[in-house]
Amino acid sequence: MNSKGLIEEIRSYCLANANEANVIKYSRYFKGGFNAYGLANGQVESKVKDLLQDKTITIPLILQAASELVKSEMYEETGFALLMLNHRKKQYSHEVFKAIEFWFAFGIRNWAHADMLGMWILPDLVKQKVVAIEDFRPWLTSEYKFQRRCVPVTLIKSLKTTVDISELFGFIEPLMTDPEREVHQGAGWFLREGWKINREVTEKYLMKHKNTAPRLIIQYATEKMSKEERLKFRKEK
Repeated sequence: MNSKGLIEEIRSYCLANANEANVIKYSRYFKGGFNAYGLANGQVESKVKDLLQDKTITIPLILQAASELVKSEMYEETGFALLMLNHRKKQYSHEVFKAIEFWFAFGIRNWAHADMLGMWILPDLVKQKVVAIEDFRPWLTSEYKFQRRCVPVTLIKSLKTTVDISELFGFIEPLMTDPEREVHQGAGWFLREGWKINREVTEKYLMKHKNTAPRLIIQYATEKMSKEERLKFRKEK
């Protein structure tokens, strides 16, 4: 199969299974708008598994198809590209990371796709030592908010393998004054997971930022704390 054939098969499947009721149902989760075919949960995953029975669909072919699929405004098309990559993780190379870096300029328009990258693909690139955490430093100041969000979400899995998690907290420092809500959510989620691993280090970091960080970061970071514990991190008047 070539990339054109792969794209055509994906789009034909999406059109054949389109469901406007699902578009309406899922749109409430996407404040920035939701353009989609309305495939039901599991349909994309099922089709990806079927497609990947074809061993000629390798990483280079997926990346070639992804350059068009990710440009699409249709939610499921980007989802297909990301899921196919995730199922071919044994073939990862630095080429995958470089391709993803370009996608934010013309795709990755919502939190769900950013989190698919940050929860699956990017942590595997780190785990396999295809990239290092330092490779994400330019992302911290990217003009694209979902690229910035990907950094703390990606590093959640690194919290469990890093001896000194304060190093990771220091790494995301530029995001602690980020202007975008989606980044606040990602940073707060990361810090919440850090608190589960090392309360002392995390609380010290939160105390440092409680008067300057956006409140949503603190809200997410302290979500699992007791009411009394959360009071310590209220912004001082």
